Order: sequence, then structure tokens, then C-alpha cells
Amino acid sequence: MDIFSYFTSDKVSFSDDEFEDAGEGTAISMMADAFEELSDLIKNGNTNDELRLKVFCDACSLVSVLFGSLGLAFKFAEMEYTSKVRDLADAAEIYGTLSKVIDCDVKTDTVKSAESLTRKLRRVRQGLDLIRELFQNFLSTDDYSLKEAASSAYKQVCAPYHTWAVRTAVSAGMCALPTRGQLLLNLNETDESAEIEMRRYIKASLPVIKYIDNLYTARGITLDW
Repeated sequence: MDIFSYFTSDKVSFSDDEFEDAGEGTAISMMADAFEELSDLIKNGNTNDELRLKVFCDACSLVSVLFGSLGLAFKFAEMEYTSKVRDLADAAEIYGTLSKVIDCDVKTDTVKSAESLTRKLRRVRQGLDLIRELFQNFLSTDDYSLKEAASSAYKQVCAPYHTWAVRTAVSAGMCALPTRGQLLLNLNETDESAEIEMRRYIKASLPVIKYIDNLYTARGITLDW
């Protein structure tokens, strides 16, 4: 489907159960729980510099619900993010760890090729950072609309790496974002509970994002792509 079709088709919809909890807790609390576990593994040195790919993908898969709750503006991001997490998860049995994924592509000189897992990991990392930045903006003031928070986050994290067509489509789709109240309702959160869980994710995701960045820079791979 063409990128602009995501914002013009009346066939795009979300089922009621898309925003329901997959288990105990809300979607954001489950995200926060998962990334706190990843963060603890990294900070306590329990990974031995070898974060398991399956554990990472299991946590990342929980973020897809948040992308879905943002509506049409982020439908493309949701589909791209979900597909890349799935591809990484499918490779977990072969590679085992994030570092081995990158090492393999470095060895074959395919780090930045279109279908390389290293590129896909880079895009998933950007998705995690996009949500972190959006939460940060969302909580900065009660007067900050979701459209403002999301637009600023997108421009900061993803826009520099997207084509003109994608940037234009995302900009047009921002008008379809839910209100702050609708987003909280979709996520089964109140203002108070959302702030707690969003701050947990913000804090926990930073070490994970930094860990991924270090995997690249340690191998002489720049982060400007």
C-alpha cells in the first residue's frame, strides 16, 4: 500500500481489543515493566555485553500497542516497527544476541543494506526513542496537546532519516491523532497513572537505547542514518 493511502483510506481501523491488556496491568505498565527488566540486566552487568535478542524483542513487541493507540498518523510507523521487531525475533534462534547480529553484518559488509538486521535493529531503536521522546513531551505540561508532543518527537527522532514522502504523510496524518483524553482512555489510564508509567518507561528505556548505540559505535558504525 502506498504511504499516502494510510491517511486517505477509510478501511484502516483498530479493533476494540487492540488496546486491551494482554495480561495483568495496562499496556504502558507492561511496557515499563519489560524495559525495567532490560535496564536492570544492563546496569547490573548480567548481560556480559550480550543482551539476548529474544528477551529484547519480547519487550519491544509490547510497544506496538502504544503505536496503534496513536491512530492513523503513526500507522506507518507501527507497521514498520512491528515488522522489524518480528524479523529480529525470527532471527533470535540463529544469532542469539544483539551483538552477534551486528557482527555478522559487519563481517559481510551489509550493515546498511536495505534488509540487514543491523538496519532493522537501528529502526527499532528509533521507535523506542520516539515513544520515549513523545512521553517526555506529553508530560512536560498539561497544555501540550498530543499533536504537539508527537510532532516534536517525530521531528527530533525520526524525521532526519525519513524520505520527503514519509515526512509529508506523517505531517498530514498528525491531524488524526486522538486528544490527550482519548489517548488515556484508549490506554486505560488516568492522568496520574499515565504519568507514573510513562516516567518509568522514560527512565528504563534510556539505558537500553544507550546500550544499542554503544554496540554500533564500538564497531565504528556511525549513528547518523
